[in-house]
Amino acid sequence: MSATSEILPLDAPRLLTATPVLQMESVSRRFGDVVALEDVSATVYPGEVLGIMGESGSGKSTLLRLMNLEDSPDKGDYRLDIPGAAGNLFDLDRYGRRMLRARHIGIVYQNPHLGLLMRNSSSGNVAERLLIAGERRFSELRARAGDALAASEFPLERMDAPPIELSGGMQQRVQLAKAIALEPVLLLLDEPTTGLDVSVQALVLDTLKRLQRDRAITMVLVSHDLGVIRTMADRVMVMRRGRVVEEGLADQIFQDPQHEYTQALVHAKL
Repeated sequence: MSATSEILPLDAPRLLTATPVLQMESVSRRFGDVVALEDVSATVYPGEVLGIMGESGSGKSTLLRLMNLEDSPDKGDYRLDIPGAAGNLFDLDRYGRRMLRARHIGIVYQNPHLGLLMRNSSSGNVAERLLIAGERRFSELRARAGDALAASEFPLERMDAPPIELSGGMQQRVQLAKAIALEPVLLLLDEPTTGLDVSVQALVLDTLKRLQRDRAITMVLVSHDLGVIRTMADRVMVMRRGRVVEEGLADQIFQDPQHEYTQALVHAKL
């Protein structure tokens, strides 16, 4: 059951006046006979954190890859509220997708090897993204890379260290700095704390919460860890077998889940 009808009265001022940053409608994706997504829709509003939760194989990571234009659906519509991005973004060619991702979407992967050049310096990884925006002056690249690393609470005395020499938590901070360097309209987080020690997880989440508060960054967070979702998300989508089975405000989902699958997920973690 969708909780949309229950969200609107509680969150009406924002939902009725704000233009969504992200809108996806009726997205489906199959891999052979496997249904990864079936008629999934999602809306994210400015400054909001949308949490997507579900067990492995629920389709949440496939949905995030589509949001990052790394893949194409079998059908569906995708729009972002950014200058010059008219129409269905799934219709963009490979170059158009790459440029839109580079300028307007930041992503932090569960596996840092997917987002970083592990043997390049940490500052160089961030500067690589700035180069896309046209900056060519070394001093400016270094200064702006330092600013982004500092915002992600990365120790600047290690900015010349390559990620391969860093801990998992520090690698995630470099990814985060790279993701926010151009002040993206949308930040995607794919299991950003998986595999980290509990204390390191808490530090990474604190950094994300501060960035979201101070910069009002719009985020989509995918995680199988309900504690992470509950800590970060304003609204939650619950996915199972490629479908959205429930959606609502985070407090409602965790305190009064309606769908039996959501109830099982939440109660298993209590």
